[in-house]
Amino acid sequence: MGVTEASSQRRLISNISSTYRKILLNPSYKYLLLLLGAPVNLVVFLVYMFQSKKDAYTTLKAKVQAHLISSGYRDKLKSQQLEQLKRKHEFFEQKVSEDKLNRELEALTEARFQEAVEEHTRKQLELTGQKRLTFADTFESLIANPVFFAVSWAPGLLMYILIFLFSRPYLKFIFERLIMTVFVIFGVAVLVFTILYLSPLNPAANILGETATPEQIAAFNQIHGLDQPYLTQLWNNIKGIFTFDLGKSFSGNEDITNSIARKFPVTLTLTIISLLLAMIIAIPAGIISATRKNSFFDYTFMFIALLGLSIPNFWQGLIFILTFSIELEWLPATYNPQNWLSMIMPIIVLGTGLTAAVARMTRSSTLEVINEDYILTAKAKGLNKRQVLRKHAVRNALIPIITVIGLQFGSMLGGAAVTEKVFNISGIGSYIVDKQFIPDIPAIMGGVVYTAITISLVNVIIDIMYAFFDPRIRSRMKQY
Repeated sequence: MGVTEASSQRRLISNISSTYRKILLNPSYKYLLLLLGAPVNLVVFLVYMFQSKKDAYTTLKAKVQAHLISSGYRDKLKSQQLEQLKRKHEFFEQKVSEDKLNRELEALTEARFQEAVEEHTRKQLELTGQKRLTFADTFESLIANPVFFAVSWAPGLLMYILIFLFSRPYLKFIFERLIMTVFVIFGVAVLVFTILYLSPLNPAANILGETATPEQIAAFNQIHGLDQPYLTQLWNNIKGIFTFDLGKSFSGNEDITNSIARKFPVTLTLTIISLLLAMIIAIPAGIISATRKNSFFDYTFMFIALLGLSIPNFWQGLIFILTFSIELEWLPATYNPQNWLSMIMPIIVLGTGLTAAVARMTRSSTLEVINEDYILTAKAKGLNKRQVLRKHAVRNALIPIITVIGLQFGSMLGGAAVTEKVFNISGIGSYIVDKQFIPDIPAIMGGVVYTAITISLVNVIIDIMYAFFDPRIRSRMKQY
């Protein structure tokens, strides 16, 4: 049992050391590693500085440098550099003082001399079979000590977590996407606030009315912090977003976080149901159109898809209300969360454009794939048409389809305001539009940023699906 545990510990230390070396060679992660494990890395650095003084490289470098100086190599190099500098100044017709020429000569000679010393030292190390002590070597030697390894876990926990994530390609992939998402969300927050801050609309004047006195407007601005500097207001709004405390809205004095928590799920639910319905209809329709190119089904499906892309949402919604609510009286004209029938028309209107886009992309992507050589090879092996289509064609055609679905989901979620207004849906889209005309900065910031967070998370899922469906992406992930 003891032998097994010792072997497991050696493998763990070896994995940590090798991953540590890889991270130090990666500019994107190097400084993050040094920062997260600052206490441990500081000890490693001090030990490294002490050991490097007795390192074979340092000793050999001093000998090589002394030998080159005693052999007259540096003086010869200096004379060569002097001739080159003189020719250069003569060619460009530059008049340089003696002092400046000497300073330039010394700097250039020293740089060239140190390059020669490094090169000679490296060759001598290779001949003697020695190697230069590195920071990673020092870390590896230290964590090989069980006491140091155990003690380093407390101050270096975040560093070891980073090493663990880096050693797992899929976790590293997800971690990178999440970090990018944080930067995107922060950028969206700054951009939205800056636009609202520079907006000519005056919240105090719009809410209090034209009869408001300057004193009333000043009091309103002071209550809501609108008299504070730009950076202070920006920080307060960003802090409120990440702490889920956006305060009270300018109009109605309602709690913004609670309002968004009530309205956002409505829009998200309608969007997800529309997305699922669109995928169920569009992907099979696109595949059928591709496998039966130029047939009646192909022309019919693509004609319907073209109509779906061409019809504006607001017009389609009004036509649906006039037809199915007023004329036929089949469905309610406005949305009611207690009546599932009221969801039918908004879902169809919201998903029409997505269905059309996905159907057309599925058709073109499948057509491109089914003419590839590996599809012909699969058919030549005797696989039937359905097996070839399911196992080879569709799987390889899904990447552009997934891309379109991800992009369209963001458009649907962010552009649901029109559909919500038509069907009187109290969702996040109509909420942002209503607050825009004030402008109610915290409410708009919260609605837009939380929508951006959802879209960013969906994009992370889309990126993960890329790796799931495309083995080429998985192989590239394992290489880095």
